[in-house]
Amino acid sequence: MIPIKISLVFPLILLGVTINSEAQPRYLYHICPNTTTFSRNSPYEDNLNTLLSQLSSPEQRLNGLSNPVIGKEPDVVYGLSLCIGDLSTDICQQCVSNATDEIDGRCPIEKEAIIWYDECFLRYSSQPILSILAEQPMVYMWNTQNVSDQERFNEQLMITMNRTAMKAADFPKGAIKFAVNETTFTTFQKLYTLAQCTPDLTESDCLRCLQTAILSLPDCCSGKDGARVLLPSCHIRYEIYPFYNATGFHSEANTETEVTEAPVLPPPPPPPPPGRKEGETTQIKVIASTSAAVLVLALFGSSIYAIWRRKFLKKEEKEISQEVQLLDLGIGRIGVDTLSKSTQEEEMQMSSQDFPMIPFNIVYEATKHFSGETKLGEGGFGPVYKGTFADGKEVAVKRLSTTSGQGLQEFMNEVTLIARLQHRNLVRLLGCCLEKTEKLLIYEYMPNKSLDRFIFDSNMGLLLDWQKRLCIINGVAKGLLYLHEDSRLRIIHRDLKASNVLLDYEMNPKISDFGMARIFGGNENNSTKRIVGTYGYMSPEYAMEGLFSIKSDAFSFGVLILEMISGRRNNRFYLSEEGESLLTYAWKLWSKGEGLELMDPSLVKSSVAAEVLKCIHIGLLCVQDDPAERPTMSSVAVMLGSDTLTLPQPKQPVFSIGQFVARSTPFSSSKICSVNQITLSNVSPR
Repeated sequence: MIPIKISLVFPLILLGVTINSEAQPRYLYHICPNTTTFSRNSPYEDNLNTLLSQLSSPEQRLNGLSNPVIGKEPDVVYGLSLCIGDLSTDICQQCVSNATDEIDGRCPIEKEAIIWYDECFLRYSSQPILSILAEQPMVYMWNTQNVSDQERFNEQLMITMNRTAMKAADFPKGAIKFAVNETTFTTFQKLYTLAQCTPDLTESDCLRCLQTAILSLPDCCSGKDGARVLLPSCHIRYEIYPFYNATGFHSEANTETEVTEAPVLPPPPPPPPPGRKEGETTQIKVIASTSAAVLVLALFGSSIYAIWRRKFLKKEEKEISQEVQLLDLGIGRIGVDTLSKSTQEEEMQMSSQDFPMIPFNIVYEATKHFSGETKLGEGGFGPVYKGTFADGKEVAVKRLSTTSGQGLQEFMNEVTLIARLQHRNLVRLLGCCLEKTEKLLIYEYMPNKSLDRFIFDSNMGLLLDWQKRLCIINGVAKGLLYLHEDSRLRIIHRDLKASNVLLDYEMNPKISDFGMARIFGGNENNSTKRIVGTYGYMSPEYAMEGLFSIKSDAFSFGVLILEMISGRRNNRFYLSEEGESLLTYAWKLWSKGEGLELMDPSLVKSSVAAEVLKCIHIGLLCVQDDPAERPTMSSVAVMLGSDTLTLPQPKQPVFSIGQFVARSTPFSSSKICSVNQITLSNVSPR
């Protein structure tokens, strides 16, 4: 796969170099919602024409931004144009001029419109837009090709794109908020990323806008070798070839160096103007000869990859055999952490009788051959099935997908960790199966499935009154406290969320899914280059920098509390609250003395106001941006159990890592295909 991509990328770069310097700015997309319109020859049209004229004037542009306001109410028009941060003033001017001409034809009578080009974008409205964060509408564009190792590519992309976003957002208001990054993905490929906000945004608004764009990538563009997300206040892009002008870029001022961008797919060449045929013939010859050479390189690379792949599969098969032997001996290696000598001795004393290995054929029959009727749901690493053994015992079987991100290391991690943990608020592992390519975990069966099934459903939520929810909050807190301080192995879960809290027959909570858990010792802070978990529950320092500690679990617990009280998901909340996250929304209500407004309406009759407010207060303390200001789970347990303790005052949460998932679009629900594939998303309040 890699050589094939190289053979496509190199000719594209050459073609971009030969045609871009003379090509017109490349149109991407436009939106003109037909919600408010103006009449021809009206004062609004006169003001709009004046505004478009000023937007195209280079004298009105500072740091690539122009933002005139023309007229008075009710005919005032607000405008904004912005060029890509690495462009020369000439290319910027050409793009904005094209945009002002083009938007008049595409949106002839609309009071609000936006148009995007490769090199710039332009928007206007009858409402103020300067210094106001706008995250909708959103447009996705992605390449048609996929990368070979999609899981690792997606992980690398999220890390690199987040770093690029933080770099762009770090510039003060008024400066060019633009950043690029380059990182090595494979021997043959590099990953290039770009992030930009409009200079009128604050640092926090810029970062929030870029996070919204980044966190939509798994939904729209997973595994694609290039994509971009366009919003009114920011945009991001990534490719596996250098599409920006890295040498000419300067973060504080416009550069005078022209950019020669390689398009994702080359546009048809324009008709040759008179007097230029000889030069163009030379260019075609260069491209054709280079393409032939690259094709040879691609075929050679394919052979090398096939040989490497065979060796890799043999190595993986050998590792499986070794891991089976380790399990039979009762020796587990947890992640990459080093166990103490005493812990290793305890592990050596474990026998296969203490932790049963269950033959695959027994599990296969218990789940009715993994049939659809026994399927309970789909986890992050594969499906979960209900199984019934011959003696009538019910179990839950987690079958790890062969294409999932949970490999042998995570599998062994979960087995050796949970087999040693005994607590009423942790799910119990009954056995496992590791035969050939099958990796199965057999748990105690939880008839009421997971917490998210109840709290995020208005009908199911009626089954969990306030007292039951409070018991679940206390139970999860006790489970985390056991992991952090009371178990033989001190553990950070790293993926606490509503779907990983299971409920037994009596609605008692049990924390599950320890595939991403890590042991910690005397050094409380840890770091990783592999960011795992769920956006919306991740602490800022973990999502952005890979730093995790027991305070990361405390953050996830705080999100969980607020979700249980509100009945709403944090990672989808801001879709319906004008950009608010659940965390900031809860803080604003609480700080105004209106905390009870956060509560799920179904809880009003059964709730105790003081208890609800105390839980909101604790939840806000747990989601503080600074890990040092979050309480430990032992402190949380004390807070939950005391009615007289004075709690510290929480600060307003600034950063929110939420996933952009639900997308509704009153303007267009179809996918549009041109050079790239595009999905338009405009979010409406529910």
